[in-house]
Amino acid sequence: MADKNYEGFSTEERAAMKDHAKELKKKATRNPAKAREDGTRDVLARIAEMGDADRELAQRIHEIVTTNAPELVPRLWYGMVAYSREGKVLCHFQDSAKFKTRYATFTFADNASLDDGDLWPVSFAITSMTPKTEATLATLVTKATA
Repeated sequence: MADKNYEGFSTEERAAMKDHAKELKKKATRNPAKAREDGTRDVLARIAEMGDADRELAQRIHEIVTTNAPELVPRLWYGMVAYSREGKVLCHFQDSAKFKTRYATFTFADNASLDDGDLWPVSFAITSMTPKTEATLATLVTKATA
């Protein structure tokens, strides 16, 4: 029986770390000239594995990012759909099933150009993809890569 007081990594967190180790091994043997092609294939395969609601969100986010920031390279990051610039993740999509959360999120890393005074949002919960949500994400992705 599992100890309910155990504060170590959850099963989902351990799985994410294993995913990341696989990604690093794959990256070490990957031809850098094919990073975009291979990353896109990996991202689309990961999206295809998602449940219906998360898959729909991830597909639209992929389209929004690749349309509004074509310089970003799709890749997997801890098993999540991510987009990088110069090898560093700039933003990523976490499906709700990944860590058994109530909603999916789209998050920007600290290298995103979203700075706005002393406080600004960098992570967004997404429950559905409306035209307003799509427009907001497109604006954020464009600003983040400026």
